[in-house]
Amino acid sequence: MRTRDFIRIGAICAGLALSSGASAAMAQYNTLNGERPVIAGHRGAAGYLPDHTLEGYKLAIEMGADFIEPDLVATKDGVLIARHEPMIGETTDVAERPEFAARKSTRVLDGVEVSDWFVSDFTLAEIKTLRAKQPLAERDQSPNGKFMVPTLQEVIDLAKAESARLGRVIGIYPETKHPTYHQSIRLPLEDRLLITLEQAGWTQKTSPVIIQSFEVANLKYLRGKTQVRIAQLVDGGGLSPEGEMLSRPPSAQPYDFVVAGDARTNKDLLTPMGLAEIATYADIVAPWKAYLIPSRQIDRDGDGKMDDFNGDGAMDERDRVLMPPTDIIKNAHAAGLMVHSWTFRNEPRRLASDFAGDPLAEYKAFFAAGLDGLFSDFPDTAVKARNLISR
Repeated sequence: MRTRDFIRIGAICAGLALSSGASAAMAQYNTLNGERPVIAGHRGAAGYLPDHTLEGYKLAIEMGADFIEPDLVATKDGVLIARHEPMIGETTDVAERPEFAARKSTRVLDGVEVSDWFVSDFTLAEIKTLRAKQPLAERDQSPNGKFMVPTLQEVIDLAKAESARLGRVIGIYPETKHPTYHQSIRLPLEDRLLITLEQAGWTQKTSPVIIQSFEVANLKYLRGKTQVRIAQLVDGGGLSPEGEMLSRPPSAQPYDFVVAGDARTNKDLLTPMGLAEIATYADIVAPWKAYLIPSRQIDRDGDGKMDDFNGDGAMDERDRVLMPPTDIIKNAHAAGLMVHSWTFRNEPRRLASDFAGDPLAEYKAFFAAGLDGLFSDFPDTAVKARNLISR
């Protein structure tokens, strides 16, 4: 790559500069309220340990995360557990357990036919016999088979215990996964979540909890039942070579919009009008990070093919260059919404060419753009980047 292709990062990160005499206590953050950005351990510390395990959550906390994120699904007997999806074939050893071979089934999830093992076909006692595994082959597989699947209650208990041990508040950032699907199988998530939070004493806006969802109707329902903070997730279908967000199923719309016949897309949610509506029921909007700082492929030599910068024969984030930040953060702040985003990862193939393989550079760019919080698979790197703002 030519040097000028990396200049963009300097412009994007310019807002990070502090006066030479400023101390850490005087640091100014480019967030809605001027407070430091929030770091959430994405599924725990997913870059190091299997997703959604107590050990992974504890590691994220030790690395300095402010929140830990349990994605919530329901067992056959109605217990909320932490798994990334209602399916568990990729995140547990269920496929290696002959006693559960017959449980594999095919269902329609958000309009897509899926064949897998579904949590709703297992009791909590059966789930507790399974062990977690790392779903990404590029990451360390050695912890596979060592850790159990936790319940929401166990995650809350961990957050409280670690808060007391460390003398700082650790919050949870639960996501209701596929709420329309869970309603269709008569295992709705929302009231189960509210009951558990009430038992924990977490019912106020100041409570260390933020509820998130990619769907809308369930968040509006929750807003009518609780004062805890709410985050509207906004999915994307990928970026075109030119840097335009693609609207393709199942990521084109919140699935409850599909069911209701609502033609609005995820992109519509991020217009000034869409953000104004989100502000009526949520405190935070949380779009995929490519909405905030998109990137594009380029064809410098005019041969009609997008350039493979590193010549590895594969096109990934390393073969894209950053575009200017969009107005979404500015518009969301104008609507009174904080902006959180996801997912930040360290692997070079996931970093735009402008960042030159340095994940700290990506964090700096998004913090400079005014991001209020983020989800990271590598919370230690996220915290390190945030600390650089104070220097």
